[in-house]
Amino acid sequence: MNDSTPDPIVIEVTVAASPAEVWPALRDPALIRRWHGWHVEGLDEEIALIYGSDFTEDPDHYTLRLGVEHFSLHPAGDSTIVRLTRAPRGAQPDWDAYYDDITEGWHTFLRQLRFGIERHGLSDRRTLFLAGATRGNAVELLGLGEAASQPVGSGYKAQPATGDAWSGEVWDRTDEQVFLTVAEHGDSLLVLARQPVTEFRPSGGWMILFNAYDFTDTDFADLERRWMEWWSTITVAAD
Repeated sequence: MNDSTPDPIVIEVTVAASPAEVWPALRDPALIRRWHGWHVEGLDEEIALIYGSDFTEDPDHYTLRLGVEHFSLHPAGDSTIVRLTRAPRGAQPDWDAYYDDITEGWHTFLRQLRFGIERHGLSDRRTLFLAGATRGNAVELLGLGEAASQPVGSGYKAQPATGDAWSGEVWDRTDEQVFLTVAEHGDSLLVLARQPVTEFRPSGGWMILFNAYDFTDTDFADLERRWMEWWSTITVAAD
């Protein structure tokens, strides 16, 4: 007999820290906002809704259920495997159209968690978020196509079309995303993600998410201005 029920999706990252060190990052709202999503009006309310309104936790065994999502922490030597098990598509029919986007979002966020803990002790960050349909491959238009195509662990140097001069390494990748470290202005993390065609995104698109550390107010404001100006030259207006 065929079982047509889809399998749950499991997303894992291994963080170089103990479960006791990682656990507060899943429960303290002030720490969650340092890796979950990006800074936007309503982020604190989103965190309260996701992590505080419908949850079951077992701190002794490092398990946390958030509605239909299930987190668990597993010791791995001196590190911790952070495992997120997503309910199969169909568990929340009203959200099925966004299921893949939510899954990709968790891929991004868990890597931001890993990066934040390992590289910055989960210190505060600034974020720059860009998303939408573009007039071609946004990574190529940005000037990071060659860097983004290299294997994980490869070093790179590039001069993005935004006027920056950056260097770092290809830190991680998934099928749809690549994560580049940025050495300049402190050790920061750039996420470059392809957004596939969906019923609500008929042209597909791209997402760029920059997790910035050790920027002054002036430096970050300048970076944000230049990136927004560049983004406006490659985006396609919505119908």
